[in-house]
Amino acid sequence: MLRSLFLMAIFISLGACGLTTTRPKLEMSFAAAAFLAAKSAKAQTLAPGLFRKAEYYYLKAKSSYKRKYFNKAKQYAILSKKFSEQAELIAVKRETLENIR
Repeated sequence: MLRSLFLMAIFISLGACGLTTTRPKLEMSFAAAAFLAAKSAKAQTLAPGLFRKAEYYYLKAKSSYKRKYFNKAKQYAILSKKFSEQAELIAVKRETLENIR
């Protein structure tokens, strides 16, 4: 009896942990949009280092999201967005400088 109550308490507490974490849908959407914008700005050739970091964190975010590690997915999505935006900015600057010359 006591053992079954103990096991039931463990299962309820483990189940509650998954319910309290919210899915980072907004962060994932922002990361995807920023990554696609960097890609369309040709950041893979004009800012390859930052673009690789953005891609790495974007893929990590997607993988973590699929595995339901939502806290990690959110962190990775935020990092991906940050590096994507930096890569896009540098790519646009370099493209503009090339067009001026």
